[in-house]
Amino acid sequence: MASIENHPQSNTVRLQLKQNLILGDMLPADWKELEPLLDIVDYGKGDLLVRQGDTEMEQFFVLDGMLKRVVSNPEGHEMILRFAAEMDMDTSYAAWRLKTPVPYSIVGVTKVRTAKIPMPAWVEFLGRHPAVKLRFEYEVMKLMSEVMAHTITLHLLDAPGRLLRFQRKHAELAGRIPKKELAAYLNLTPETLSRLKQKLNVED
Repeated sequence: MASIENHPQSNTVRLQLKQNLILGDMLPADWKELEPLLDIVDYGKGDLLVRQGDTEMEQFFVLDGMLKRVVSNPEGHEMILRFAAEMDMDTSYAAWRLKTPVPYSIVGVTKVRTAKIPMPAWVEFLGRHPAVKLRFEYEVMKLMSEVMAHTITLHLLDAPGRLLRFQRKHAELAGRIPKKELAAYLNLTPETLSRLKQKLNVED
């Protein structure tokens, strides 16, 4: 873990942050205030960034690699709710506002580099920057809507429909998600996913 100022790739990190969908339009004065609050952290494939049930919460901006949001039951069955890659983010903001434990885990799909900030510090920053707060809360609502749409899709669409919807909605991630992860997201076996891709002429 390192601050941006002390990071060996600080210039690259700053450029990646300025491409983020939440932070991209911030003013120089906003950046000057936010930058010292961020820690740059590298995680490995399969590393837990957030554990379901945690009460200590953080805000993550993805700089490189990919995350997944996962829920699990006591028997160990898991459901992948979403993926987040470069320029995207993941958050525990809704749980923070509701004063409840985080209802999901956030896990590295690949090696991943994030900029993270403790949720109390992020909320305080948003309170001083209404324009950033407006963009952020819009993206949080959009994210929650997409998660809900995905869970409905799992019940209403057949396997080919689920795959084609993913290809249409998340073309930027197609080919980047490991087959096992994508199959789990679509509630398929890896073998069924392979057959479907061949049948529908969908590229890996």
